[in-house]
Amino acid sequence: MAGTTPPLVVIPARYSSSRFPGKPLADLAGVSVLRRCYEQVRKVMPVEQIVVATDDDRIAAECRSHGIRFEITSTNCLTGTDRVAEVARRQESEWYVNVQGDEPFLDPVGLTSIVTAITAAPKECGVLNAFAPITNEDDFRNSSIPKVVVAADGNLLYISRAAIPTTKSLGFAWAKRQIGLYAFRADLLQAFAQFGRKTPAEELEDIEILRFLELGYRVRMIEVAGNGIAIDTPEDLERARKLLTSRN
Repeated sequence: MAGTTPPLVVIPARYSSSRFPGKPLADLAGVSVLRRCYEQVRKVMPVEQIVVATDDDRIAAECRSHGIRFEITSTNCLTGTDRVAEVARRQESEWYVNVQGDEPFLDPVGLTSIVTAITAAPKECGVLNAFAPITNEDDFRNSSIPKVVVAADGNLLYISRAAIPTTKSLGFAWAKRQIGLYAFRADLLQAFAQFGRKTPAEELEDIEILRFLELGYRVRMIEVAGNGIAIDTPEDLERARKLLTSRN
């Protein structure tokens, strides 16, 4: 069995997002998006097993002011997973969990499910990714939400920004969405980063998990509850603010 030591949770957070610059520091009811994500992770993991990976001094300052461990990483990282791999070369662990810093509603139960799956993972399993059902057509049609198709054995068949799977008339019947919660065994994480460039479908879709598929690795999918709203655009931030208001 794998996962005999606690995984290191890495939260990649970059300032220069093309769709929403500065989104990790965006204000969400008085607390930054990044800090809300971190506090959700803290409900499951000890602080010494959590680190933010960033290439920006402003994000580093936010971490420093709230006592959050962080690592400064290269500005040349192709993806968040490449950023996690850079941290992994400095901090040794058997497994690394990548929690996207734009997931302020991260479900601690979902994170626990990923950690449990690591503990039970057979040797041939080296990549895990969370997913949840899509319950409405707007999310199905939203290109900001990657949709996953999962095989009967639980492995990922494909992931796309397109509305998949669909009917012959391109209608919405059912679908599943990727959640920004991943786990990588150390050797596969380094194989991902050492490839040195984006693979064709990864480049086209702008979905980094596709690099593993294109390099021939299996990705085991773990179902979790819906995560609320991932912050990809300013419009997502407004939706998140309304969601918080409705919960109070």
